[in-house]
Amino acid sequence: MNLTAQHKLGSGFGHRSTAREVLSGLDLTGKLAVVTGGYSGLGRETTRALAAAGAHVVVPARRPSLARESVAGLNTEVAELDLADLGSVRRFAARFLASGRGIDILICGAGIMACPETRVGPGWEAHFAVNHLGHHVLVNELWPSIRPGARVVAVSSAGHQLSGMRWDDVQFDRGYDRWLAYAQAKTANALFAVHLDALGRDSGVRVFSLHPGAILTPLLRHLTRAEMVERGWVDEHGDLADPEFKTPEQGAATQVWAATSSLLDGMGGLYAEDCDIAERTDRTDMVAGVRDHAIDPGEAERLWALSARLTGSDAFR
Repeated sequence: MNLTAQHKLGSGFGHRSTAREVLSGLDLTGKLAVVTGGYSGLGRETTRALAAAGAHVVVPARRPSLARESVAGLNTEVAELDLADLGSVRRFAARFLASGRGIDILICGAGIMACPETRVGPGWEAHFAVNHLGHHVLVNELWPSIRPGARVVAVSSAGHQLSGMRWDDVQFDRGYDRWLAYAQAKTANALFAVHLDALGRDSGVRVFSLHPGAILTPLLRHLTRAEMVERGWVDEHGDLADPEFKTPEQGAATQVWAATSSLLDGMGGLYAEDCDIAERTDRTDMVAGVRDHAIDPGEAERLWALSARLTGSDAFR
């Protein structure tokens, strides 16, 4: 059970480790990775580190031309994908499946945070739709290409501590709160990893979620400088003020660790942070640790059923 397996392993890495340090000595030549959001912020550093270790990285992108500029010179390819448009997700997956290639690493890292109320598809709340449902469809549609021994990694956040699944109003139809919407979506990312791992482990595919840390990236685009000053993240000039914040290279480390570490062989469905498995916590102030509501197998199964019903995608039916 995930609730009892959430304990630190003593990985030898930590808060300040970088993605390249985590991959030092690993040869990923011949491996294929898919990294959503792999051309911006933490995603670009993830792509850079995986490619430097020898992997070929496929970068699905809503803005392909910008993505090609961002990852130019790396062992990558860019393909169009908009997580807010499930038709786009399915077209990307169909093109990939037609290529006949297999996936060794799939990192679901793209997302939005604290945006104004936005509706996509048939009226779904955007955080839930983009951060979770888009990735649910992507992974299920790509499932035939995910090789035995592969790792799937869902990028969650300590923000999950602020809200479990709001089963009575998942789509925020009865009043919108941008931070609770983000928090629910991050809980959904973690729960997705729990149930996909349960479904995929017999095929040799293991799944993890993680908190990358606090980092100044384009994910913060919907926050004003005044809001970030009030939270103590930056000073009045916009310069970093919080010493606990990571660099993008450090922020990419935990997802790369979850995707490649041999310490995790035989494990799955767990939530990581600072390049190790996280301990459980019952606090709600976004400190270290994972709340039980984000790793509960029953909640994970319920979310999977809802997601499959909403999107029509379930590779395990």
